[in-house]
Amino acid sequence: MPLLHCPRAIALQLSTHEVQFPGRLITHLTLSPQCLRPSQRTFACSNPSRQDVFHAQLGDSASATILSSLKTSPKTPQTLTEKIVQQHSIGLPTGKLVKSGDYVTLSPYRCMTHDNSWPVATKFLSIGASKIKDRNQVIMTLDHDVQNKSEKNLQKYRQIEEFAKEQDVAFYPAGRGIGHQIMVEEGFAWPGTLAVASDSHSNMYGGVGCLGTPVVRTDAASIWATSKTWWQIPPICNVNFTGKLPKGVTGKDVIVALCGLFSQDEVLNHAIEFTGSEESMASLPVDDRLAIANMTTEWGALTGLFPIDETLQRWLNYKATEAVLSNPSSKTSINSQFSHMRLDELFNNRVSADRGATYSKSLYLDLGTLSPYVSGPNSVKVATPLQKLAAEGIKIDKAYLVSCTNSRASDLAAAARVFKDAAGASEGKTPKIADGVQFYIAAASSLEQAAAEASGDWQVMLEAGAIPLPAGCGPCIGLGTGLLEAGEVGISASNRNFKGRMGSTEAKAYLASPEVVAASALHGKITGPGWYEQPQGWSGVIRGEGDGIKEEERMITREQAFEKVISQLDSIIEDGERNILDSGESTPDGDHLTEILPGFPERVEGEIVFCDADNINTDGIYPGKFTYQDDVTPEKMAEVCMSNYDGAFASIAREGDVLVAGFNFGCGSSREQAATAILAKKIPLVVAGSFGNIFSRNSINNALMGVEVPRLVQRLRETFSSNEINSAEQNVTEPSLNSQSLDSPPPAPQAVPAQEKMLTRRTGWKLIWDVRRSRVDVEEGKNGQKWSQKVGELPPNVQEIIAKGGLENWVKTQIQAEK
Repeated sequence: MPLLHCPRAIALQLSTHEVQFPGRLITHLTLSPQCLRPSQRTFACSNPSRQDVFHAQLGDSASATILSSLKTSPKTPQTLTEKIVQQHSIGLPTGKLVKSGDYVTLSPYRCMTHDNSWPVATKFLSIGASKIKDRNQVIMTLDHDVQNKSEKNLQKYRQIEEFAKEQDVAFYPAGRGIGHQIMVEEGFAWPGTLAVASDSHSNMYGGVGCLGTPVVRTDAASIWATSKTWWQIPPICNVNFTGKLPKGVTGKDVIVALCGLFSQDEVLNHAIEFTGSEESMASLPVDDRLAIANMTTEWGALTGLFPIDETLQRWLNYKATEAVLSNPSSKTSINSQFSHMRLDELFNNRVSADRGATYSKSLYLDLGTLSPYVSGPNSVKVATPLQKLAAEGIKIDKAYLVSCTNSRASDLAAAARVFKDAAGASEGKTPKIADGVQFYIAAASSLEQAAAEASGDWQVMLEAGAIPLPAGCGPCIGLGTGLLEAGEVGISASNRNFKGRMGSTEAKAYLASPEVVAASALHGKITGPGWYEQPQGWSGVIRGEGDGIKEEERMITREQAFEKVISQLDSIIEDGERNILDSGESTPDGDHLTEILPGFPERVEGEIVFCDADNINTDGIYPGKFTYQDDVTPEKMAEVCMSNYDGAFASIAREGDVLVAGFNFGCGSSREQAATAILAKKIPLVVAGSFGNIFSRNSINNALMGVEVPRLVQRLRETFSSNEINSAEQNVTEPSLNSQSLDSPPPAPQAVPAQEKMLTRRTGWKLIWDVRRSRVDVEEGKNGQKWSQKVGELPPNVQEIIAKGGLENWVKTQIQAEK
């Protein structure tokens, strides 16, 4: 059968022209629009028959390369994120390849909890569990409030340690270091695996090629009890680095610049994969990668993953050799995580993204055009070149070289070099911290501090007047000694600088690299050490959408170009086949029917009550003053639901309504009551333009259903209000005990339409969510316009959690089943 007459074929029209370079053939291909549109869905054709259709044409040299590729490329290319998730997913149908958007049941390689281990333990025990399912999976660390010597805190720490010993799990006491650093230096965050933690900076593990992402307390308890939880694979963004990092520019400058230069939520709730040429990636050592991955959290992402490449291989080999040398009698590492044998296995079976893998978006940054950057004040979305900020002569009161972001031995060495250079310039005289400035230092771990002490770097800073703190989170999260007071200005090498994070809400906080922090402490104002050398011809930072590779430099062979096109075509074809041929029923109009589990409704419907605002945070949904009160009744929760957003909500919304809100609904802290309060109001379904990720997790974990329908928000605003948006600062009540929960970034300012007078409105519109057909039907008032919108499928594993009444009840049934 001729190719273009196959009932399910996609028209392939390629025009090529070749350009000869010494030793290289460059082929430019133009893919016609027809290639991106599958034929009408009135046919059926299996993968095997697709191979046979092209058999007679393999003799045609013009098409042989393409058709051979079709015969040898049967699977959809996967990103590195998708491949790692694939390896840790359980219960997948045979042959299922996971992709962005899929809900999966995960068994993480490792799960870390910190000071919130006791709240997780109480939840674990309350659901009927008694023994951690897989003790090798769990790591407990004490790192947040290590300076607090009160009996209450010490009692909590004793409870956590005793529980860890009882369960025979890895435990690291206060003073050993920050949990994320321990995960990396002890090899728990292992390249090519997936690790989670009950803290938002789990992203840091991506610096060593480990897919790290945060979970909330209920998830952690579920993992302890069953070794598994659920996850939806986020949209995946490729961030491509070009050029080479200049002298005097660090990984901290890279991520501070990214947060400021791409500040319009470009990567919000995305998984990020960092890529680049060998030269570009080699200019980013592992410690810089850890800093970048760590702060992808502040950039808005759920993960920040670097490749498993030669730079990482050299770092791991050093770690393995270092461990062996510390015990010459052993042929392997004291820490069995780091052995050369294990590393050989890792790199002989290296996991990487497939060529032609699909990303939801691509961004690029030319590292060679970067200079040192400073973030703030009080926002990571405000990033300014150091040269410009230094010219303003901003005086500081406090400086901090602390946190899991930038307090490793290399960071401490960079800061110490500032003082060493100053001593050299003054004929060996010991430089001192500027008058009126306090400079606090805390290593990311005791091992990193020991390395800094062995090199003399720690002592150099102490002699200059630095104030040492124990290895832990401390001032980074507003705990312990040295917090910013009202009217003060501070500069820190940590990861967050939002208002009130490190002390008073009346203070100003900036973020910068360790050397800039040290130089600022030395001079009493924001400045740098003078190590940066601006490249000749520099005209600004080069960045944008796409991969950033110039067409004249895009050196690919004809075979590589064909392979990329074929991969794209395979993806399109397989997507089409999934829509048409997946197991399960379909309706006469072509709708694929989702399997509905017993106990789960096929349809959810109700009148729309519209809360017309973006960035409604969890404090707006459920007031912080009630968050840690355990005796709040469901009736009281219903009464205060949405009260910080609109005091009239309780009298407007009714049982059975469908709550519709704007974009980024449920951003902010991780309080689970933001979901349970809506359920207490007897509202079964929330629809939004988009959801905050933590709220999405808490919703499913507590059996609240949610659907994203941006078109509905737009139609409601077109009908009832203005599309012009005003943003206003909010006084978000962040409960003091939130340090026991998942630490999360501050919500964006709440934004309401400029001409809107009603915060909450009964619309008279009706919404039906047809779960079986993965479709939302809307009727815009009585006898009004009717329209439908396809939405994401709610798979059986998520239905099961909701049908059981939430993750805790699901875990209970799992435990009972095992008994």
